[in-house]
Amino acid sequence: MLSKIFKAEKSDLTHIRKFIQDFLIENKIKEDLQYQVVLAIGEAAMNIVQHAYKGGNALKKIKINLDLINQTLILDFFDEGIKADPSKIKPRKLEEIRPGGLGTHFIKMVMDDVQWGEPKDSWVNHLILKKKI
Repeated sequence: MLSKIFKAEKSDLTHIRKFIQDFLIENKIKEDLQYQVVLAIGEAAMNIVQHAYKGGNALKKIKINLDLINQTLILDFFDEGIKADPSKIKPRKLEEIRPGGLGTHFIKMVMDDVQWGEPKDSWVNHLILKKKI
């Protein structure tokens, strides 16, 4: 397992995407799948910054664990922001033409499994994303 902690601010989203992409390249994941996964992970991280941290907080953190087990990519996101209510997290209707709001749609479209786990240590939220490779 590979793990890294990032600042909970928009400027670190680039570092998060690079961390994921480097892991995928190192594990020889097909390029088209890399793009899809990086898109989904970028959306998940952006949602954490926007919603759990109300736009970002350089004093707070996001921890990401990456693993590849039995050809399944497993990504764990931990944050210490506002407690999420999974029942309220839904993609907006695609017919509603306006900026933003499609992150959860992209995440669910790309990933095979999206679930909320029990937070560990001092973390508040634990998002688990899985993708069969």
